Order: sequence, then C-alpha cells, then structure tokens
Amino acid sequence: MSTTFPAIAAGVATDVGRVRQHNEDAARVEGTVYVVADGMGGHAAGEVASRIAAETVAELAERPVIQLGDVVAQVGEANRRILASAARHPEQTGMGTTAAGLALVSVGGSRHWAVFNIGDSRVYRCLDGRLSQVTADHSEVWELVERGLITAEQAQRHPGRNVVTRSLGRDPMGVVDTWVFPPYPGEVFVICSDGLSNELTREEIEAVLADHPDAGEAATELVRRAVAAGGRDNVTAIVVAVQGQDADSDVDEDTTPRENVNGSSGESRS
Repeated sequence: MSTTFPAIAAGVATDVGRVRQHNEDAARVEGTVYVVADGMGGHAAGEVASRIAAETVAELAERPVIQLGDVVAQVGEANRRILASAARHPEQTGMGTTAAGLALVSVGGSRHWAVFNIGDSRVYRCLDGRLSQVTADHSEVWELVERGLITAEQAQRHPGRNVVTRSLGRDPMGVVDTWVFPPYPGEVFVICSDGLSNELTREEIEAVLADHPDAGEAATELVRRAVAAGGRDNVTAIVVAVQGQDADSDVDEDTTPRENVNGSSGESRS
C-alpha cells in the first residue's frame, strides 16, 4: 500500500433531538475508519444494535491493510453479533440498525476511499465546494424517489420516510452497497443518520461545510442546525476532511476525537 497521503481531520457530534427521550445513534471514529449507525427496536435494544455495529466496523482500524472485501465482511460480522445478542437476550428480539461509513482501503497497492451503506444513513461527498450524495437510501420512500414518483424534498416529509428496506439485525441481512474511488485533497465527507438528512437539505449541508472548514466545528454546526430545524429524531454527523494540496504528502492522520457516541431509546424507527 502507498505510504503517502494528505492529512485527514475528523469531527463527530450527536444530539438526542427535540422529540426522542433517548439517543439510539452510535458513531465511531478510529484511525481512517468512520461509521454511523442508527438503531431501532424497543426496550433500548436500538442502542445495543447501533453500538455493536459501530464498534464491530471500527475494528477494521486494527488491520495494517484493509481491502474492500474486509469492509463488507466486517459489516456481516456486525450483523451476526447483533443476531447473537438478540438470541441471548429475548428482550432484544427484533432490534436492528443502519450502518454507513467510510474507510481507507488498498486497491492495486494505492489508497482509495471505500464508502459503504446498509439502511438509510447517508454519506455525502463535497468536492470543489459542491456536495453530492454518494449513498442511496434503502427505504421505501427512496424507492419512490428513484422511480420519479416523488422528489427528494418531498421524501424528507413523507410519513413513511423511516421505513427501511435493508438493515443489520436481519437474516439474511441484505446487500451492503459499496463505492470505491481515489482520494482527492480538499474533499470533505459527511456521514450522518437520517435525523440530519431529514431536517437539512443538500444545499444547507453544503453551506455549513463552506462556512466551517474545521471538521469538528462543521459536525457540531450540522447537528445544531438539524435540531433547530425540528430535531424530530436523534441527529449524528461525522465530518471527514482531507487536507493539504499535495496528494504525495506524508501521512498525518489527525482523526480526533477518537470516541464512540452512543445513547439509548425504546422507540422503533420502522
């Protein structure tokens, strides 16, 4: 694997929102692995599922080299652990979680970004000041968007927007979507739960990134604005910024804060 790469900065923020009593979201930043999980299930089981998913995927950071297949396999391992936990604890029956994230992987001996997703948490990429959605939601509402029956703006307020068609905690769990592309200095990623994407438009997220070049400040402001816009769900965001101008610069991975963000809730999303 190439030993050169621009510096990377990351920030993470979460909030319970204005409606929910507990936070079922979990986020993990570890090395160059970044993951957000949005749990579902009664009796605080959503918290358990999202924590298992985030912690399991973050274990990839312990490997000296990560391949794309490793990412998919680790998401599968998270699903197995969630099902095993539910089997041991009947009160967790039916719990599940989304998982979306980003990891540096080796492709042909050089570093590439691997974006992965199952469920309706999202990964956005901002390049040259323009924000685009990398992932496609696995939800009934997003299927309507893709068929041209409703707009993306209408999907944000659709009553069925929280019904996911794929998630962890199922057997079989469904396909994990992946995207792979080379890194670009100056690009910024936003990984978020639907508590953010349901409250803020793409243009609003883009504006926050433009106004807040610091990754930590951007994550905090995104979550703050989503709560101010309604906060109808838990809100979590990780912002990952690839710094520098020279793609051949030395590796300098500043990914603090290295923390797990997790809460609990007894309310099902689906």
